[in-house]
Amino acid sequence: MAISDEFLNELRSRIDIESLISQYVNLSKRGRNPKGLCPFHNEKTPSFTVYPDSQSFYCFGCGAGGDAITFMRRIENLDYVEAVKQLADRAGMRMPEDGYDDTIAKHRQRILAANREAARFFHQTMMSPQGKIGLDYFAGKRRLTMQTIKHFGLGYAPDSWDALLRHMHSKGFTNQELYDANLVKRSEKNGRVSYYDNFRHRAMVPIIDLRGNVIAFGGRVLDDSKPKYVNTSDTLVYKKSNGVFALNFAKNGNPDKLIVCEGYMDVIALHQAGFTNSIACLGTALTQEQARLISRYTDEVILSYDSDEAGQKATRRAIGIFGQTGLKIRVLKLTGGKDPDEIIKNYGREKFQNLLDGAANDIEYSILREREKYDLDSIDGRSKFLTAVADILSKGNPIEQDMYANKLAAEMAVSKDAIIQEIKRAYKRRTRAQSKEQFNEIVRDTVMPKDNVNPERPKHYKAARAEETLIATIMQNPDFYKKIRDRVSEDLFVTDFNRRVWSALANRLENGRGTDLSLLSSEFTPEEMGRIAQFISMRDRLSNTVAECDDCIKVLEKEKNKMSVSDASQLSDEEFRNLFKNRNGS
Repeated sequence: MAISDEFLNELRSRIDIESLISQYVNLSKRGRNPKGLCPFHNEKTPSFTVYPDSQSFYCFGCGAGGDAITFMRRIENLDYVEAVKQLADRAGMRMPEDGYDDTIAKHRQRILAANREAARFFHQTMMSPQGKIGLDYFAGKRRLTMQTIKHFGLGYAPDSWDALLRHMHSKGFTNQELYDANLVKRSEKNGRVSYYDNFRHRAMVPIIDLRGNVIAFGGRVLDDSKPKYVNTSDTLVYKKSNGVFALNFAKNGNPDKLIVCEGYMDVIALHQAGFTNSIACLGTALTQEQARLISRYTDEVILSYDSDEAGQKATRRAIGIFGQTGLKIRVLKLTGGKDPDEIIKNYGREKFQNLLDGAANDIEYSILREREKYDLDSIDGRSKFLTAVADILSKGNPIEQDMYANKLAAEMAVSKDAIIQEIKRAYKRRTRAQSKEQFNEIVRDTVMPKDNVNPERPKHYKAARAEETLIATIMQNPDFYKKIRDRVSEDLFVTDFNRRVWSALANRLENGRGTDLSLLSSEFTPEEMGRIAQFISMRDRLSNTVAECDDCIKVLEKEKNKMSVSDASQLSDEEFRNLFKNRNGS
């Protein structure tokens, strides 16, 4: 898809990348370039850097980087055109119409439109006599008010194989669009393809993203049949590993803290009770992507998973994942019911509020779990308990360690010094294990280095470094190109990826066009743009001279020559003799 350089340059001039990224990342000035915690991987020390002068960003931790377009593609999971459109909307610019092949973008919009119409159909069906069983489920069994039902757009999928299908056909949607939206299933028998509704005789909950789009559905049975839940599979507009239910509402409820529940019915019940900062992560288990998304909107999470073993296992997993985001973590101990919905039904919102007020932090929760494992009336039980607790406290800060050591010393009738010493031993054991794993990772990366963007780089490291320096220098100093172009061709490059980058730059420079990152976004993936952004981040280590370009060219010529000699081992005797004669001028 071709978007003119003029449009992209104007867009670049109107979008300040620091202001854009600061809406997603908490940036702080450290020198001339703001830094923050990377939104694309878990880290505790900021390695995500924004470069206002080049309108680019780069993470030294995970390699994510690029321009404003690349950032929007990654952070909002958009394709190239959608990212440009969203930035153009921010800048008050109208997208040009000529030369666009926005097939994917249009298909995405059709899927969103189909989901929106399906949500309307499910809700209207539930409000009709045909859907009374669905309304009875929500209003009766779940005790939801009509205000809550409408607020969440709840509905009912009729007990029919094609009710939704026929309705959507009447609205102009094709079988393929409905299939791609996962609203219908496809069956093929005897060479004949047929389509049928994915959701049948189920209470329907629409999943809405932060922009207000219906992106998926959750369907729950109204009886004891299996499966209990049918949910939308991954589509062009929905990835369950990224999905967070009700975050569109909760981010405006109480942004200082978010209550994380196990299921969307718990969330709906909590919202009705006034806890409008409640959310649920979609999928079978919390993912790092969901945790990073949540961390953009709050400083604290309160885990409110079910009290059964599965819920407690999910809690322990969530503590580990949220612990990598830097968020404050507290854990509810649910008493009076197996989940928040049941507690509110049986005891009212005051009971749940009391549980919230008494929620333990992640250390207290972990200690409570260890208490349940041992007989604290025995010396052996207390010893094993304190050893386990020392391991937990070894991950805390000195103040936490001192306070808990005081408390445990008094309770367990042991000296505080003994507990502190055990914490230190646990810390040493853990750091030794971490150091060993880090060493093993270094060895693995050295022996079998991984580079998904430029897989040839490890094998041809010296040549790749020369290629990258040459690319970075020309991007910084495009006027150097005319001075060296007669000595540099695509064939001189050893690695395919760097050759592609050079080809794109050379083509633009030959035609008098610019080489800003934003002008390259359409030609490379977000991951590849990250690598090009890394080249730009090298600029402080470059001399930015033609002489440096000459040095790089000499290195590449030498490396190419080495490869030719290496290839000679594959030649026949006759070919080798001819090669030798040619090298000696014979």
